[in-house]
Amino acid sequence: MSLVSFYREAMELNTIQDMQQRETAAKAFFEKLNQAALPEQFNWASEIFEGMHVKERGDQLALIWTDLETDAERRFTYRELAASGNQFLNFIRNKGVEKGNNLYMLTPIVPETWFASFAGIKGGLISVPTATSMTEREIQFRFEAYPPDVIVAFEGLTDLVDDALKKAGCTPKAKVVLGEKDGWTSYCAIDDESTTAEPAAVGKDDVLFCFFTSGTTGLPKRVGHSAISYPVGHLSTAVIQGLEPGGVHHNLSAPGWAKWAWSSFFAPFNLGATATGFNFGVLNVEKYVATVAKYKVNSFCAPPTAWRAFVGLDLSQFDFSAMKYSLSAGEPLNPEVIDQWRKATGTEIRDFYGQTESTAMIGNPPWMEGRMRFGSFGYPSPMYDVILVDDEGNAISIPDEPGHIVVRLNNWRAMGLFQEYIDDSERTESAFRNNLYYTGDKASFDKDGYWWFVGRSDDVIKSSDYRVGPFEVESALVEHEAVVEAAVVGSPDPKRYQLVKAYVILGRNFQPSRELALELFKHTIDVLAKFKIPRIIEFVEELPKTISGKIRRIELRASEVKKKEAETVSPHEYFYHEFPELSSKKK
Repeated sequence: MSLVSFYREAMELNTIQDMQQRETAAKAFFEKLNQAALPEQFNWASEIFEGMHVKERGDQLALIWTDLETDAERRFTYRELAASGNQFLNFIRNKGVEKGNNLYMLTPIVPETWFASFAGIKGGLISVPTATSMTEREIQFRFEAYPPDVIVAFEGLTDLVDDALKKAGCTPKAKVVLGEKDGWTSYCAIDDESTTAEPAAVGKDDVLFCFFTSGTTGLPKRVGHSAISYPVGHLSTAVIQGLEPGGVHHNLSAPGWAKWAWSSFFAPFNLGATATGFNFGVLNVEKYVATVAKYKVNSFCAPPTAWRAFVGLDLSQFDFSAMKYSLSAGEPLNPEVIDQWRKATGTEIRDFYGQTESTAMIGNPPWMEGRMRFGSFGYPSPMYDVILVDDEGNAISIPDEPGHIVVRLNNWRAMGLFQEYIDDSERTESAFRNNLYYTGDKASFDKDGYWWFVGRSDDVIKSSDYRVGPFEVESALVEHEAVVEAAVVGSPDPKRYQLVKAYVILGRNFQPSRELALELFKHTIDVLAKFKIPRIIEFVEELPKTISGKIRRIELRASEVKKKEAETVSPHEYFYHEFPELSSKKK
């Protein structure tokens, strides 16, 4: 059967203004989609983007792009974007690239990234988005693990790419550069190609996307998504976000990571919305927010670190009258940030959750606005059969009991779930076992069904007989005016197994001191259960992070092990037990 009818229904669903009706319609929609018989072949680019959107709204804007440093602007309708994508596909086909080959994209936030993404899907290629901030060593690792057939890269990265290719012993069929570079073909050469192209015959289970994970707990894995799991699976993302046909959507995310494909490509294009892209070198927070207002963005998605920076501005100077939906993803957002943004814009920042391995699987859809519990990341999408299980794999039904977030597979297999870890059967089998997919994350739900993020399964701190999720402690710390960011891990301890340790970055007007450490200890005593209170606070200037901005707690934990083995203490490290002022407080 054709999947076009589901896309039309999703578009109609997201135009329902009565949120109670929209909630009811969404449940019915996903129940039907989950049980649908899928076609053996599906080419999203030709069937949905061209066959539906170009045909029915070809002159509507699909993409608005601007450069924040030069103010350059480019706009493309649905018809123009498809034409440019077809030209790129024809060009690389003439270089010998064919269905099943992989396409590395090392491009910044420029229109060509959207064109190449479209071309990869239509041509049945395996797209490998790669962040432009990668080092030569990281690029080489990827090339050795997954040799490239065709590369499109921006000019400033070509030397690194050439060196990585040489060290990895790879010779791609084509190298296309945004600019000019000896040994590379300039992207402008596609201008002579036809604006129409034949779609590849893509099987529904064919892998079309290979995402290297951000490596928060180890070396990157290669996540393989199919012709169905991202193009159709992101209907869950679009419904949770609330994107409306013809609306203007913006996502602060760089190409190279799954979140860009989520929210800058599939979610808006699935529903006939307009995507926006703002290119920048160093983020000028005030200019960025001003540009969001300038283009009258209706729905805005950004990571927690950005939201924290935004609420530090005088938001009264911007016109947010077009803003309808505000969204956050990556790590749970602190409640006080949500409250500050709501006061300034009239919209609540709605958290949602997913992984590189999935689409949006848990979240706060539009009908939750006004009903959210700040700090909760919502409840499972009807596309996914999500439950919590204990360490033995038994389902958890008790409120407030932390467990592993898993997706059940025996009732139906969620369309947004990835196919496999490419060429890694051991990791695939470890993630998929006993008819469950293990996300590697932990959460709990309260008596009213709201879900609360606890942390990565291997981030959870085991102190005495208690288990402590880092996010709740981090959230408590950043409520203090002196704290800009915090990362919490377990520090080895012979008596309690682990102690809760907080790494703290201070604001510009604050300096590390014993007095400030005491103040933070007292603050956490007031807001946390006694077993969650940090027992160690260390003031630092920066935290180790992945390229996508996620804290590498694995690195912090390793550092703690080495420090304890060497019996060393950092210059700005403070211990709870050394403060007699706290002796009458919680122990």
